[in-house]
Amino acid sequence: MVQENGVGSGPDVLPITRTGQIATDTDPQLDQAGQTILHLLNKAADIAEQNSRHAIDAAQRLSHQLRAAEQRIADLEAEAEAYRQQAERAEQWLHKVYTEIEDRFPAQDPRRGGGRH
Repeated sequence: MVQENGVGSGPDVLPITRTGQIATDTDPQLDQAGQTILHLLNKAADIAEQNSRHAIDAAQRLSHQLRAAEQRIADLEAEAEAYRQQAERAEQWLHKVYTEIEDRFPAQDPRRGGGRH
C-alpha cells in the first residue's frame, strides 16, 4: 500500500521522521543489523583510505625512482657522447700521424733497389 506522500506502509518499510531518524518499534535485531552494517561500512572506508594512501605513497616513491633513473640515463648519455667525441678526436690524430708518416717516409719499392735484401 502506498500513502499520499509516496512512501509505502508495509511491514518492510520504516517511516523516517522529520529529523532524519528512522522511526522503529525498537527491534533489537534490526538495530543490531543496522549497526553492524554501519560498522562494516566504516571499516571498509578505512581500509579503502589506507589502500589509497599506500598507493599514493608507492606512486610517489616510484616517481622519484623514475626521475632518478632518467637523470642517470641523461648522465650516461652525456658521458657516452664525451667518449664518442674523444674517440673521434683520437681517430683524427691517428689519421694525421699516418698521413705525416706516409709523406715523410715514402715506401720504397724493392724493385728499384733502394731496399735491403
